[in-house]
Amino acid sequence: MSNKNILVGQVLEGHDLVTIDDLCRSCTVEIETVTLLVGEGILDPVGDDVEHWQFTVTSLRRVKTAIHLQRDLGVNLAGAALALELLDRIAELERV
Repeated sequence: MSNKNILVGQVLEGHDLVTIDDLCRSCTVEIETVTLLVGEGILDPVGDDVEHWQFTVTSLRRVKTAIHLQRDLGVNLAGAALALELLDRIAELERV
């Protein structure tokens, strides 16, 4: 029998919530980055103070997309917020 690492995970639904720590770990960002994204309206946390903020699972994609737009395309946070808003609108129209 070999000593292989076994990964265990959980399938999350779009309405499930993750902690700010889980969000940071999953997206490899610092809490300061998340607070900037909240300030730009890219993320909408549940909770009153940063330590207890929670985010929907869809926030993971939003963070990764915003970081990609910044890092790889040189888009500032305001531009990333606009791009995400437009992407959300396109997805909404495609569902109709």
